[in-house]
Amino acid sequence: MLLAAGGLVALAHVGAIVAFCFSAAQLIAGLVEGRGLDDLGGPVIATAASVLARALTQAALDALAVRGAARVKSQLRRRVLDAVDARGASGDRDRPSADIATLIGPGLDALDGYIGRYLPQLVLTAVATPVVVGALLIADAPTGIAVVLTLPLIPLFMVLIGWATQAVQRRQWQALTTLSRGFLEVVQGLSTLMIFGRQHRQTERIAAVTEQYRRRTMRVLRVSFLSSFALELAASLSVAIVAVSVGVRLIDGVIALALGLFVLVLVPEAYLPLRQVGAQYHAAAEGLAAAEEVLALLERAPASAPALAPSPESAPAAIMAPADADPVRDAPPPALRLTDLVVRRAGRPVVDGLSGAWPAGLLLAVTGESGVGKSSLLAALRGALPAEGRIAVAGRPAAAEQLAAQVAWAGQRPDLTAGPLEAVVALGAAHPDAALMRRALQLAAVDDVPAGLVLGPGGDGLSGGQAQRVAIARAIYRALDRRSPLVLLDEPTSALDAAAERRVIAGLRALADEGVLVVVVTHRPAVIAAADERLALVPAGVPA
Repeated sequence: MLLAAGGLVALAHVGAIVAFCFSAAQLIAGLVEGRGLDDLGGPVIATAASVLARALTQAALDALAVRGAARVKSQLRRRVLDAVDARGASGDRDRPSADIATLIGPGLDALDGYIGRYLPQLVLTAVATPVVVGALLIADAPTGIAVVLTLPLIPLFMVLIGWATQAVQRRQWQALTTLSRGFLEVVQGLSTLMIFGRQHRQTERIAAVTEQYRRRTMRVLRVSFLSSFALELAASLSVAIVAVSVGVRLIDGVIALALGLFVLVLVPEAYLPLRQVGAQYHAAAEGLAAAEEVLALLERAPASAPALAPSPESAPAAIMAPADADPVRDAPPPALRLTDLVVRRAGRPVVDGLSGAWPAGLLLAVTGESGVGKSSLLAALRGALPAEGRIAVAGRPAAAEQLAAQVAWAGQRPDLTAGPLEAVVALGAAHPDAALMRRALQLAAVDDVPAGLVLGPGGDGLSGGQAQRVAIARAIYRALDRRSPLVLLDEPTSALDAAAERRVIAGLRALADEGVLVVVVTHRPAVIAAADERLALVPAGVPA
């Protein structure tokens, strides 16, 4: 819709330009020939009207460009955030958070030059150049032919200069990413650096990266200025060739003064759109570099609708059948059933063909060497990572959004929010239940944190072990509050001492006894020993 409207407005804009050149030429020629103002009333009105129309159509083009750029940036930013959330939630984030922040912030803002200026200028050029050249051919064929022959010089210079600009701009974008990453790393580790008295040593590093970025920025500006000069020179020489030809024919009396003036005024308008395309391309070079990063990230992102929920036609009867169809009619369906589950990371399967069924009331330990896919499996079970195959919870096939609603979980990092302890534990609950709160804190062994303690951002005010237990309590509260049949915990005791670990294991054992399937990813021998069953993952392609 915006593109079609932009094309129509561009056509009206070009018509206003041609009308202005024609009426201005008639007016100047009339004044030179000594005609009175009474005879020039029509050209004066036409010139004023064409100037107004040109200004209005240019304003309309700018408004459409700004609106289109805002819409595209908003959509891209939303898609990038969704992609980062889907990848990062599973621990499968292969880009530093500083890179992503730079991409979502300055990177997408840099698309203003590409979407808001370069693309609209490209549309205007596609409309204006044929119309202006056609008008010149009709008005004066020799001038039109000269313009047709010299016009390709502009795109030729644009291509040659564009190659150099693209390489320089890509290096400059990489320098900006490095600067952002280094600064964020220093900020994240500032407290640790201050403890060891090393905070001042990072000043030289940040200064060096900043100086590198400044130098690359100056190189980009130098190339941009030189390229603009080259384009202006090529266009000026082309206009000069046409002007000499028209001047000679005016002296010889071959063409009329009004026609010659019209041609001379209109010829620069034939070159101007192409020159503007070149100039806007250089202004949009940073946006192009950022756009490549955005598209690459989106291509690597998992699909937004994972194929976890089978259709009734393709699902096996063992999964689709209701509980009363089970051979043992009184036996409840398993809390979790997996059939040929495949989970991929960076296009490579890390969990390949996993099948199994586990009942409620079980404490299941998921083990395996690092990188084997334990965290990826948990991410797929809570709908945060796409997977192939089928997942059924409590006897019902579950799609990604259903898993997110049915499952309670705690990741490797606590990721606590700021606020009172009770509000942090009851995260997302509209009306927190005091009894369930006490039960969750008891099962997670959170008895050394004062009630009503107000946490800072990221759980500031708690030790590492306390923050981990609060995160476990948050998952347990969600399970109790929503009656979730499945609780997923990723390395829940990695930061705990032996005594605290024993108490947490006892709480998880009690939670399982209440009819919940508790799935724990762990390397800790105590947790493995306390589990009812063990699911040992092996690298994909290796026989179990």
